[in-house]
Amino acid sequence: MSVELANEIWTEIKRYINSVDRNDAAETMVSVLIDNDVSAEEIKSAFKGDAEIKRALADYLKDDSEIEDNEFNDQYDDDY
Repeated sequence: MSVELANEIWTEIKRYINSVDRNDAAETMVSVLIDNDVSAEEIKSAFKGDAEIKRALADYLKDDSEIEDNEFNDQYDDDY
């Protein structure tokens, strides 16, 4: 899926999503894009004017780095 197409779809459908549900929908959009090998930089560039997507991407990247840190720590905790 092209990130530009995803942006167009998101722009059209988000007005039909209740504002309380938009963050969850944005998180799903980011997950789908990441699962389809769209980089974080491409997402940032394509959705630069969308607060919900930017917030969801930041949360995703934060969660991803925490997982990597935990995996790193787990790997070296076994040595002690």
